[in-house]
Amino acid sequence: MLSVLLITFPFFALVLCGYLAARRGVLPQPAIPGLNAFVLYFALPCMLYRFGASTPIAQLLDPAVAGVYVLCALVMVGATVALTRNARIGWNDAAFGALVAAFPNTGFMGVPLLVALLGAQSAGPAIVTIVVDMVITSSLCIALSRLDGAGTHGVGVALKNAFKGMATNPMPWSIALGALASALQFKLPGPVDKTIAMLADAASPVALFTIGAVLARSQMNQHEQVPARDYVPVALAKLLVHPLLVWGAGTAAMALGVPLTPFALTVMVLLAALPSASNVSLLAEKFGANNGRVARIILVSTALAFLSFSAAVALLT
Repeated sequence: MLSVLLITFPFFALVLCGYLAARRGVLPQPAIPGLNAFVLYFALPCMLYRFGASTPIAQLLDPAVAGVYVLCALVMVGATVALTRNARIGWNDAAFGALVAAFPNTGFMGVPLLVALLGAQSAGPAIVTIVVDMVITSSLCIALSRLDGAGTHGVGVALKNAFKGMATNPMPWSIALGALASALQFKLPGPVDKTIAMLADAASPVALFTIGAVLARSQMNQHEQVPARDYVPVALAKLLVHPLLVWGAGTAAMALGVPLTPFALTVMVLLAALPSASNVSLLAEKFGANNGRVARIILVSTALAFLSFSAAVALLT
């Protein structure tokens, strides 16, 4: 356990550094969108491209990983909506609570963390789950959030906006280009490859620092009171129920003869054990959900994940 903590500590320490920098005013709030843009549009796409280009195409197109992960995401979304929707929490808030329960912080935290723990071969299953969460899980929850019927937007408009968001998101395109490069065994020219490598190396530290800053900003900008019963159970479900569900579904799939490797299942379980994705807070704000509740789920899951994720690593590796 101590050896695992020695590896995971720097990742969570960088999140804490970003959080404290924003809370103390060392990092001005207007600077946070710039950091986020650098990670989203420059550093992280370069990192994903490099992983995609260096990963065998068969790992990037693994239907067993995608199928098991999609099934678990659908169960998490359905169960969270069913258990949290009530007189106070409508479709909009329930849907984004479900998204934050089913969408781990794979891009900003999971890929660099698992590569450090398990090696570069873990990038293949991780990239598959990123695509599932961005294309299927996010679109489903955004569509569900429109079922309240408040306003003029319907499910069709929500789906249109979701697909528009995916089309302008550089992460899927960088994954696709990396997969294409892997299939064609294409190599970038030396100076271009070096530039891509420098940006990719910046992705992990800047992304983790930015996560902390975003969490601090969300906490500072939310003044309404949110009962603990509205966010603590969802955070615990993300850290405990989600990885157990993935482990159970993956184990059952392997027993039924699905060609899912034990290593891929380990990667999937550890990804599910990650804290909630910080970008869900931005989506919740955009679609008018209770962003205070979503931000608290992300904050609690990130704080607790230092121990829960490290324990999961110790158990599985």
